[in-house]
Amino acid sequence: MPVTRIENATVWTGERSADGNYLEAGSVAFDNEGILALGDAASALIDADHVIDAQGGFVCPAFRDGHVHAIPGGFEHAIAPVRNHSTPQQIAAAVGAWAAANPDVEWVRGEGFDHSLAPEGIFLAAWLDAEVPDRPVVLRATDYHTVWVNSEAMRRVGYTAATPQPHDGEIVRDAAGDPVGTMREWGAWRPFYDLMPKMTRDEALSALTLASEGFVAAGLVWVQDAWIEAHDVDSWLAAAEQGILDFRADLGLWCDANTWRDQLDHFTSTRESVAQAAPGRLSATTVKFFADGVIESGTGALLEPYCDCPHSKGMPNWEPEELKLAVAAVDALGFSPHIHAIGDAAVRMALDAIEHANAVNGARDRRATIAHTQLVSDDDIERFMKLGVIANFEPYWAKYDSWQTELTAPRLGPKRTDRQYMIRTILATGARISFGSDWPVTTFAPLAGIQVAVTRQMTEGDFRDSWMPDERLSVEQALAAYTSGVSFQAGDERGGVLRVGARSDVVLLGRDPRVVAPLEIESIEVLGTWCDGLRVHGA
Repeated sequence: MPVTRIENATVWTGERSADGNYLEAGSVAFDNEGILALGDAASALIDADHVIDAQGGFVCPAFRDGHVHAIPGGFEHAIAPVRNHSTPQQIAAAVGAWAAANPDVEWVRGEGFDHSLAPEGIFLAAWLDAEVPDRPVVLRATDYHTVWVNSEAMRRVGYTAATPQPHDGEIVRDAAGDPVGTMREWGAWRPFYDLMPKMTRDEALSALTLASEGFVAAGLVWVQDAWIEAHDVDSWLAAAEQGILDFRADLGLWCDANTWRDQLDHFTSTRESVAQAAPGRLSATTVKFFADGVIESGTGALLEPYCDCPHSKGMPNWEPEELKLAVAAVDALGFSPHIHAIGDAAVRMALDAIEHANAVNGARDRRATIAHTQLVSDDDIERFMKLGVIANFEPYWAKYDSWQTELTAPRLGPKRTDRQYMIRTILATGARISFGSDWPVTTFAPLAGIQVAVTRQMTEGDFRDSWMPDERLSVEQALAAYTSGVSFQAGDERGGVLRVGARSDVVLLGRDPRVVAPLEIESIEVLGTWCDGLRVHGA
């Protein structure tokens, strides 16, 4: 088995010494079985097959992402281009141009438009009708919880003023009661996706190919895919069989609040089939729950009412007692619960459900995770540590941007606005944290996430120089969250660190992120990525 040695580098191992400092070395040697040696011992391996002079570069454990959606992210390139526009009309025009260039596509779809571009996040069907009047158009916003449709799409689904509101969604209406074209949460927009043609196998494989190329170029070698439906599993297995995946993944099987009891047998059979078909590359050990929606759309579940809608506390996707039963059921089957919880009421509901699973199923190393943890009550902050719950954050969100100014802050008010993404506070309790991206909601690039985590801003000239500066992390804390933090979430004791016998997941960066200007971290070049000792990115 070939041996690789990287020398003339700053090797940040991710391991701590007795005094709490992170250990470093000047070189590292590894093969596909794991890390062989560090420092002088690595330099002494004269029979290395590949010797790389890092020229002073920075080596650390390869990055991991604790929350992504790989197929939707890769698929965005195959449909109407709705990102990076400045007005709803520009989005509609781009959709119209794409529809004209693709006349045989019956359902025109797009993913990832900026939902802060319309007042209160409400987009009108009429804007799309002006460009595409004769075919259904279905566009999903960057939050992936809001959908914008045209009149033809609503006609095909049968939405009218007489259509009742779903219990798990909102059909936004005008003063006369007519649907305007904005749908919030599954109950409102799922009927459109049920009518659309399903993604073909070739389309899914193309999406996973693009995802794989992007992940390894960013230094990522493992991801938690956090929304896998039954029809996605075969695509993942086919991608593994065809050698498309240069990274490893765990598939988070989506738990439907309406039918979860009927899904339990599917969960266990899928876990077994994935383990048999793609050992070492894929697993399916996680079950994903959506406790609520998102604050931007007013569907995140809050303990106190929204400021702009004093009669609403949001839209939980589960009844609290039902979530307790479902989490305990999948936990009893040995799965790790992974719960999307944005609002403080949803976070409490998720913590209560995990606490219930602990009580009824007994102690075990369950690696339960609450994803996003955007708003957490003071009363619940220490519960993460006490219950052994991992707080998964998407650090790229922890900046005061247009999402905050246009949608979130007006709904939360100033006090709650400045209580979001309290990463350092929760870390200080002794709780485990992990980092992710929620791609394609935002970029999967870990270096961009690290930059925001340590600055609480993205660039000079942000709306605020540094938002909630007491919540800034050190670079090393952010590195740990993207490496050992996600490895802990994954239950991978050999991952996320560089020590003899650890996984040979390695990334080589052009510069040390600890010494560059904080707002230059994102621009550091990823020179090489190794997954299980195989170079998957770089010359």
